[in-house]
Amino acid sequence: MLTWLADLPHLPGVFHLFRYLTFRTLGAAGTGLFLVLFFGPAIISALRLKQGKGQPIRVDGPASHLVTKRGTPTMGGLMILFGLFFSALLWANLESPYVWIVLFVTAGFAAIGFYDDYLKVTKQSHLGFSGRARLAGEYVIAALACYAMMRVGANGASALALPFVSGYVFDFGWAFLLFGPFVIVAFGNAVNLTDGLDGLAIVPVMIAAATLGLIAYLAGSAIYSHYLLINHVPLAGDLMVVCGALIGAGVGFLWFNAPPAQIFMGDTGSLALGGLLGAMAVAVKHEIVLAVIGGLFVMEALSVVVQVVSFKLTGKRVFRMAPIHHHFEQLGWSEPQIVMRFWIIAFVLAMIGLASLKLR
Repeated sequence: MLTWLADLPHLPGVFHLFRYLTFRTLGAAGTGLFLVLFFGPAIISALRLKQGKGQPIRVDGPASHLVTKRGTPTMGGLMILFGLFFSALLWANLESPYVWIVLFVTAGFAAIGFYDDYLKVTKQSHLGFSGRARLAGEYVIAALACYAMMRVGANGASALALPFVSGYVFDFGWAFLLFGPFVIVAFGNAVNLTDGLDGLAIVPVMIAAATLGLIAYLAGSAIYSHYLLINHVPLAGDLMVVCGALIGAGVGFLWFNAPPAQIFMGDTGSLALGGLLGAMAVAVKHEIVLAVIGGLFVMEALSVVVQVVSFKLTGKRVFRMAPIHHHFEQLGWSEPQIVMRFWIIAFVLAMIGLASLKLR
């Protein structure tokens, strides 16, 4: 929104700063951080008052969680989304269709996650609403977003690019409405599965957002995209501002989510943030790179799939408990050890993902 100030006549030259993506990204990050830190305590108090007993703890989860996490309010994703949306709409160029598409997915997934959290809190059960209905709603939202990307995108909007290879190798055509939504829905739920320990999900989300934000900046520039041999996506650069807003709001949330957490982000936050990252990757044509950058989330999701399939086929479990962060808890790792080590893994994977930009 503030980009309009740069186009107004007779304003001092300092307002030309609003033309620069880097300046607006920093502004969005600072705004998101301030909003969450300033309003966070009031939001936490309100959620604690409304929820009473807080988020219900799974009885089949780690026994320690029944003591250490009982009574902690959930739906903390509302704090992140408040800072994210306000900052993004304030600092991003609202003429970019990709900003609106990504925020649409974020809002849609947040609404689904909020309803799921609401049912869990009101019924005091870790079970939300029907998994099939939830996935169907997510797919509809993601499919609408992918259709919009196909309409506003140039040639190659429905194609799949491979990391470390220049050029496109396969154009899905209308089948992209199956592939693109799968990426978004899968990543949304992968982040959701990762959010099981204090601070575990939000930092890898911020690391992935920073990486995707840089990729969006490069893909949105005709010069950089040509030099790096990646697909040029006009007007996608402002997704870096959205990522800046997410990082700022995420840092503010981490202040309250650091062990011992004063609040959990819940499905409201994890599903929305995962959907945001998935939608961004689809928009800038880095779906496979997302699997590398967000490899931690992929690992968490695959651990659940492997556990379920193994138990149904053989009656045996591969892990002591899934998702895999609970497996390490059962091995005796402390919660801070798991969280910090998973953060390191997320950072290393992000660096590998970035390497794909030059190694072509």
